[in-house]
Amino acid sequence: MRWLGARLPSLRARVALVGGLAVLVSLLAATLVLYPVADRDLHDQLDGSLVQASTSAPGLMSQLYGKAAKTGAILTAPPPVVTVGDEVIQFLDGSDRMGQATPLGPVTLAEEQVLVGKKGSVFETTQFKGRTYRMYTTTVGGPGEIVEVARPATAATAPLDRLRLLLVALILGAALVAMLTARLVAGRVLRPVRELTDKIERVTATGDLTIRMDTRGRDEIDRLARSFSAMMTALDRSVQAQRRLVADASHELRTPLTSLTTNLELLAEHGGLADPQAPRLLAAALEQGGELRMLINDLVELARYGEVEPHLEDVRLDLLAGHVVARAAKRAPHLDFEADLDDCLVYADPDAIERALGNLVDNAVKWSPDGGVVRVTVTAHRDVATVEVTDQGPGIPEKDLPYVFDRFYRSAAARAQPGWGLGLSIVRQIADTHSGQVSAHQRIPGPGTVMRLALPKASA
Repeated sequence: MRWLGARLPSLRARVALVGGLAVLVSLLAATLVLYPVADRDLHDQLDGSLVQASTSAPGLMSQLYGKAAKTGAILTAPPPVVTVGDEVIQFLDGSDRMGQATPLGPVTLAEEQVLVGKKGSVFETTQFKGRTYRMYTTTVGGPGEIVEVARPATAATAPLDRLRLLLVALILGAALVAMLTARLVAGRVLRPVRELTDKIERVTATGDLTIRMDTRGRDEIDRLARSFSAMMTALDRSVQAQRRLVADASHELRTPLTSLTTNLELLAEHGGLADPQAPRLLAAALEQGGELRMLINDLVELARYGEVEPHLEDVRLDLLAGHVVARAAKRAPHLDFEADLDDCLVYADPDAIERALGNLVDNAVKWSPDGGVVRVTVTAHRDVATVEVTDQGPGIPEKDLPYVFDRFYRSAAARAQPGWGLGLSIVRQIADTHSGQVSAHQRIPGPGTVMRLALPKASA
């Protein structure tokens, strides 16, 4: 079927079509109710006028006889038919029988029943001089004589015909006007949708994610436009962050990969494992391979948090912090660890929170001098649980504090230390995933740094 493959009309045309159809259906429904009422009223009026005319028919005949007597005219008694305007009057008596021809047509069974007194009156349709008449038959004074009054049926049907034409014209005209009005209104209402569609098509064609919609209203279309702009902003940020991540990761991966390749090439060029420098080169290659593995793991973790739905449960934050401190104390026997842990329950992913706490403590360990103190505290205030990790290192310059949680960011002093600037970035990613916050501050009194992780407490 060819129409299945035809292009659908535009939304504006469909709105106009629906508006026109709605008006058309409404007027048709109203017509189906009003037209029968008008039909019945007009026929009732015609029948009422016939009944009224039948009551004045004997007086009219008396006037005719009187006038004829004065003028010397001769009238039959009664005359076969009298026409007054469009009204026809006929009298019948007991001598008339069913089937007998009269000017208003043959005598019918119903008329004969009125003649003999079986019925008081009857309405019929008859033919007179080639036209259709509505006729009323009733007795005159008693059985044996009846009067028939007829008027053209067009007295009722002609107004109905005019009403029918008027209704058809009104319905079609109103539907057409409704369609045009709906099309004009739809054009104004759907203008933002058309602009939004144009911009989406431009984004698809050009890949430009900086396109935005200007909105000032508060209706659903303006909300859609604002949502589109917000989505484009978030998508642009995501793409830019992805590009920065790829660029930064490529740069950071290049250094250990180059060193590893260089050491392996040296081993291949100078006699392999028999070379006296082989153990040193192998140790360096293993160390660089380990660094490369750690960097890749950090990148995987960084990409994982926020993309995978976390496994949430009630977690004792103080117990997790205690485990992290105990492990760090074994790895760094040259430092002193202090823990002040209040009982605290949070609703979180235990593995993710433990990783975040471990990164904060590892950062403090990395910067603390021999014999320094790393202090970990867990406190609970109303709806927030806070973990603070304090070290006695050199501290972070004020200008670097806003950026320490950015990916691959390392201050000038940090570039001499091992690492790639991903640990604290993972902490912030985990905090964001759990609707928390992380921040860095100078230790007062210094030197040193305070890393603070705030998480919502569990409702229990």
